Amino acid sequence: MSRPRTTAILFVDGYNIIGAWSDLQATRDRQGLDVAREQLIEVLTNYGSFRGYDTRIVFDAHLKHTPSHQEKITNQVCVHYTNFGQTADSYIEIACAKFSRSIEKYQKRLIVATSDRAQQMTVVGYGAEWMSASRLAHDVSNSQKGLRDQRKTEKKVSRSSVFRGLDASAQKRLAAWRMGLPS
Repeated sequence: MSRPRTTAILFVDGYNIIGAWSDLQATRDRQGLDVAREQLIEVLTNYGSFRGYDTRIVFDAHLKHTPSHQEKITNQVCVHYTNFGQTADSYIEIACAKFSRSIEKYQKRLIVATSDRAQQMTVVGYGAEWMSASRLAHDVSNSQKGLRDQRKTEKKVSRSSVFRGLDASAQKRLAAWRMGLPS
């Protein structure tokens, strides 16, 4: 199966979203930042896949003296950890600046999810679309509902497809059996 063509690149300021979503705040406070981070990655992996986005979740070094690195979660989702001293904001701004000078800007949308007002103004200045944390939460929720509906439809179709694939006498016997009649 070929990979679906992506329609947009979505950059997410990871810690900003964790701090803005009440369920992730609660997870962070009860179970720690690592668990909240993993939950966000899982949610955005499903969301990005459903929407057809290349999703790049950015976390800053968070007071750790570690070099930057990336983790590829799927073909469409990558998690970026910045260098010590570099913020997720500056990482995203640099990526937006590069995107604004690339040919890719004519082929895809660039969306940045953060509720940081200064970040919003900067990325919009580079031609990116801005999405607030609350808007992202709403869109994620709608996508989850859409995915559930899609799965229900697929299950119904697959069941009826099996039945329709049977010859007429087998269909009659199954229908009689289902109604409790002798076949």
